[in-house]
Amino acid sequence: MSAIEPNVTQAFHDTFIKNNKQKALQRGIIKNGISASGENSEAQVTNVPVFSVDLTTGKVANSFQLKDFELSQNYTFFWDKYEKSNYFYENIIATANQELTSRKVAFLLATPQQDGGQWDMIVSIFQKYGVVPKTVMPESSNSSNSRDLNTYLNKKLRKDAVTLRELIATGKSQEEIQSAKEIMLGEVYNFLAMSLGTPPETFDFEYRDEEKNYHLDQDLTPKSFYEKYIGVDLDDYVSVINAPTKDKPYNQTYTVEMLGNVVGGKDVKYINVDMTTFKKLAIAQLEQGESVWFGCDVGQSSTRDSGIMSLDAYDMNDLFDIDFTMTKAERLDYGESLMTHAMVLTGVDLINGQSTKWKVENSWGDKVGDNGFFVMSDAWMDEYTYQIVIRKDLLSSELSEVLTQAPTQLAPWDPMGALA
Repeated sequence: MSAIEPNVTQAFHDTFIKNNKQKALQRGIIKNGISASGENSEAQVTNVPVFSVDLTTGKVANSFQLKDFELSQNYTFFWDKYEKSNYFYENIIATANQELTSRKVAFLLATPQQDGGQWDMIVSIFQKYGVVPKTVMPESSNSSNSRDLNTYLNKKLRKDAVTLRELIATGKSQEEIQSAKEIMLGEVYNFLAMSLGTPPETFDFEYRDEEKNYHLDQDLTPKSFYEKYIGVDLDDYVSVINAPTKDKPYNQTYTVEMLGNVVGGKDVKYINVDMTTFKKLAIAQLEQGESVWFGCDVGQSSTRDSGIMSLDAYDMNDLFDIDFTMTKAERLDYGESLMTHAMVLTGVDLINGQSTKWKVENSWGDKVGDNGFFVMSDAWMDEYTYQIVIRKDLLSSELSEVLTQAPTQLAPWDPMGALA
């Protein structure tokens, strides 16, 4: 290994202070910050929020004429944390014969559970536990700001991992191990109930429709509420990804080891396709009047205030005179990018049949972007969008056949295993 010699650093210093352009940029960047200094206002001109296909959004369950209706995120959050805890315990048991220094065990212990998830994971929660209106289980401070909850839940899960591994190392029976795990799960339930509230088993749904008519639906369960008021068959949808890396040939299916939340629930499964097919599927669903869930690396070249997701949103190459360019495959392979956030496509601008920009509905409130909406350039989608959820009936016959194939299993740390 070669150390940095002082004379080399001195040469860098001398060269820098002789460059007046760099010193002028230095003053601006120090005062205003990197992103503000590199922001390119021309990106707003080329990403005007007008779309040839533009879905009306904001109203849920219109068949019941409900106004400003929301589902409880807190309810889903509770069961997701509960199930993720059990999923962690089961993975700790399954890897108990491996050393703590093994990559899989280290991966599990680094983050026993966290917020976010994959499409198939939320499907598993909905199918097992249903949903409830926000009025039945309102948000709590810990669902709105989960930092403390995650800190102490992970602390408990790591401590329980010590116990489970010791029980297995001393030759305890499967019955004894599962009995110990059940006690741990009971403690997790109590922790979550105290932090988030107790999930309702039955409830009454009381509301007025847009015409001010009063309705009362009594003695519902979370699953019967889903069936009556939501009614979407989530098994009709499939996750489609674009991962142009050598280890993931197109037109094949993939899953990720140790990625999930509900033991015995829906397995995570993707079809990997080229970006042309990827965008055609998204357009087809939008043209049929249905929005598209998607996962992307939202922090890359996007502006929070103006809501622009564009490769020219910032000009960092010119600002620093450094070429930051990498291909999409290189960013995935070298840890520069992965899915970080899920949003919804609600529109697309088609010119001569080709997509030029996309309308994005975010979940960060109406003070971000244009009343909560972003504009995503077509080139940005190419580089930083990795996943969409599409109705299976939109797949070609060839892709429908691919979907029936057993998936190739990817490593737990693969970037396609990132939680959005």
